[in-house]
Amino acid sequence: MNYKLIIYFINIMLCIFALSGINFEKFIKKNRIWETRVLVMILSFVLAYLLTGFIFDFIESSHII
Repeated sequence: MNYKLIIYFINIMLCIFALSGINFEKFIKKNRIWETRVLVMILSFVLAYLLTGFIFDFIESSHII
């Protein structure tokens, strides 16, 4: 199985967990629950993509040294 896909999935779950600690109610209008959930999902995917890229770049560069 593709290990990069597993790392993406783990990072998405980690980012969702980390973003759940942020109080988005101060930034989002009242009664906009679905919009807030979509925003959290988009931010989770973006952060997981960046984190996975960082992990693989770090592993790749550590082999060079």
